[in-house]
Amino acid sequence: MRRKRVEDKRIQPNKQNHKTMRKAKPKKRQVLPDPVYGDVKVSKFVNHLMYDGKKSISYRIFYDALEIVKNKMQNEEKSSLEIWKEALQKVTPQVEVKSRRIGGATFQVPTEIRPSRKESVSMKNLIQYARKRGGKTMADKLAAEIMDAYNEQGGAFKRKEDMHRMAEANRAFAHFRF
Repeated sequence: MRRKRVEDKRIQPNKQNHKTMRKAKPKKRQVLPDPVYGDVKVSKFVNHLMYDGKKSISYRIFYDALEIVKNKMQNEEKSSLEIWKEALQKVTPQVEVKSRRIGGATFQVPTEIRPSRKESVSMKNLIQYARKRGGKTMADKLAAEIMDAYNEQGGAFKRKEDMHRMAEANRAFAHFRF
């Protein structure tokens, strides 16, 4: 008995939709500047510092921390806000490693960080290591971490150095960048 030949009915890719469509990217929210210094960066930092939507408490903690920094570092010619900005700059990583699975093996691939993520990572690290510190109040801990970061020491600065060291150690896998 002879079988009828059935035509191949595989779905052919449509010429217009041959690339996968992705969901539309959400619009960036505009962060308003803070009330005291009129700086957007301060507002972003306070937003990272905030717990349970308690923004006024976060602002109080931040301003108290800057006041402590000003009192303890009187010999510096810079203002406490400039010291904080420089400390933030010193804990900002330039590269990070991302896990990438290739052929059954997982590689740590060093990649450069986009500017908005750099800022976010540095703020989160500064806050995270301030929270881990010993001290009476969060303002004291944050002030101590800011001063340590300004002097290129402390947990947040060490974290940045570790990230750079990891990226340097895995530089051989940089060609797997995506």
